[in-house]
Amino acid sequence: MGQIRVVISAVSPTIDGGRYPVKRALDEPLRVTAIAVVDGHDRVTCRIQHTPPGPAAPRTVAMSPTGRADEHRGTLTFDVIGRHGYRVEAFVDRYETWRRDAAKRAAAEKLTDTDRLEGAELIGEAAENADEHDAEIGRLLRARADALVEGAPIDRVLDDELSRHMARFHPARFVASSAPYEVVVEPVSARFTSWYELFPRSFGDFGDVAERLDYVASMGFDTLYLPPIHPIGRTARKGKNNSPTAEPGDVGSPWGIGAAEGGHDAFHPDLGTERDFAKLVSAARDKGIAIALDLAFQCSPDHPYVKAHPDWFQHRADGSIRCAENPPKVYQDVYPLDFETDDWESLWNELLRVVRVWVERGVTVFRVDNPHTKPFAFWEWLIAKVKADHPEVLFLAEAFARPNVMFLLSKLGFSQSYNYFPWKLSKWDIREHYSEITRGEPIEYFRASSWPNTPDILTEFLQYGGRPAFVSRLIAAATLSASYGIYGPAFELCEARAVRPGSEEYLDSEKYQTRSWDLDAAESLRDLVARINRIRRENPALQRDRGLVFHETSSDAIVCYSKRSMDGDNVILTALNCDPHHKHSARLSLNLEALGVEPETSFQVHELLGDARFLWQGASAFVELDPHESPGHVYRLRRKLRTEENFEYFL
Repeated sequence: MGQIRVVISAVSPTIDGGRYPVKRALDEPLRVTAIAVVDGHDRVTCRIQHTPPGPAAPRTVAMSPTGRADEHRGTLTFDVIGRHGYRVEAFVDRYETWRRDAAKRAAAEKLTDTDRLEGAELIGEAAENADEHDAEIGRLLRARADALVEGAPIDRVLDDELSRHMARFHPARFVASSAPYEVVVEPVSARFTSWYELFPRSFGDFGDVAERLDYVASMGFDTLYLPPIHPIGRTARKGKNNSPTAEPGDVGSPWGIGAAEGGHDAFHPDLGTERDFAKLVSAARDKGIAIALDLAFQCSPDHPYVKAHPDWFQHRADGSIRCAENPPKVYQDVYPLDFETDDWESLWNELLRVVRVWVERGVTVFRVDNPHTKPFAFWEWLIAKVKADHPEVLFLAEAFARPNVMFLLSKLGFSQSYNYFPWKLSKWDIREHYSEITRGEPIEYFRASSWPNTPDILTEFLQYGGRPAFVSRLIAAATLSASYGIYGPAFELCEARAVRPGSEEYLDSEKYQTRSWDLDAAESLRDLVARINRIRRENPALQRDRGLVFHETSSDAIVCYSKRSMDGDNVILTALNCDPHHKHSARLSLNLEALGVEPETSFQVHELLGDARFLWQGASAFVELDPHESPGHVYRLRRKLRTEENFEYFL
């Protein structure tokens, strides 16, 4: 301890000082920086010790100076999903210190035989280590040491090849180490997903849903999310339009989970059997679609848990079990679980068992209902337990909660999260919200999943904006976020009827009744949705949230932003009219550096929705957006490479 001279600080990125892991998708590198300070003038070498999950051997990754004082950077890449460990190490590099000083002495013609002997000793130490791994390199190192002692010109001995071998084999002494950190590496679908939600019972059973997979696939969605598919309680069952009294034949809310037929691990008998569900999962997988299941940890009064484990629920003063409430709202058909029960360990283990049952049935994606109403410690424990055996499993948080709660749930392990997109409607609101979640620390762990509508959310913007409002919100969700989703067929059919003025609830909501949808309706946005999802698949810039940059516009109604791929070659620029009723125009002031365009050079923009092409030059451009034609333009930039005679070549 007393011989360690290097101090490591400012390791980045870290979340809350390393309390929580950072996140990456499998194809995303992790660039680690750290400050390493030593007394005096010795050279410092930094490296990353990377410990992959499972039996893979740890590996060492070199770090290089960034040019900033004492700062070093290294990059981790991943070839396996799971929880990886890493730490930064630093030490006084005796060889590089000697090499630097020897070069200075040689230039001043002051290099002595003793200096050469000291260097030869250092090279000899590396040769001994190399013998165990690569005898040929060991011989090369000894030859260099001998040449150094024999007076060979120093620039012929101390070349870059020798430095590479010395960095690998020269023993490090008195190594300082940072605290250990973790990174959770997940499938690419954790970063880039297109969700589609539908209620199976509105189409019939699991077999009927399987017949609709071609419809979902034709629009380009890769995840089909099903609300709860379990038996529904009969006691206090809700009627149509959330009526507290059900009429004969009313089907109830799928979130009123549990009946005589079973609970959270059971299938509603009208939807089919476990075998029918397995066929659906298999058919979806064949089409490149993952089945996502709603995970709603709450119970109807008829759930088997109520009888078997009454202590898992809160009891009122009169001995009755408390139903769910959000005053003044009361949900008589739902009992919330009591996570403060003395039998909490049994409760936690049972809920873990439920998740594992569905994973065994082929479900690897869960949309979690109201996770902010359950203990944070529970989610951290459950997600870690599930992912320890199945790191491919993803969890989406329905976290319409305070920002700190939304962020905390992501830190605890949720792969994606709903955000406040439905209500971010103006240019300023969009800029503020997406700047907050795509910059700084949140980008290291938070992945937004932007939804313009859900079965619970029909905003006034959609209610009164007509078809242009739906198109505007679709373009915004699909281009602002790498992951987005729609609740259909309500969305593509522009369903906009609210149960009453001032409410965001749908009239004749599928939460309480079945609906019949005309999927072939002429007014459907199906073709536009398919085009936008194809644009997302073909342009890597839209497949990540990093690199989102907002550009200035002269109109308060028009927002403009760009995204750029990791390699910088793919650039998408979106201009969007936030007013669904009126035409607006604006002068754009483009951040050319963010677009990868040299000042005053011309570049082509290809408008991907209408297929038009334009030649722009410099930072200023003009757009006019009529919401009744198209409220937005999505441009792919094609930068000019060269001009030959009368031909211009674009990337």
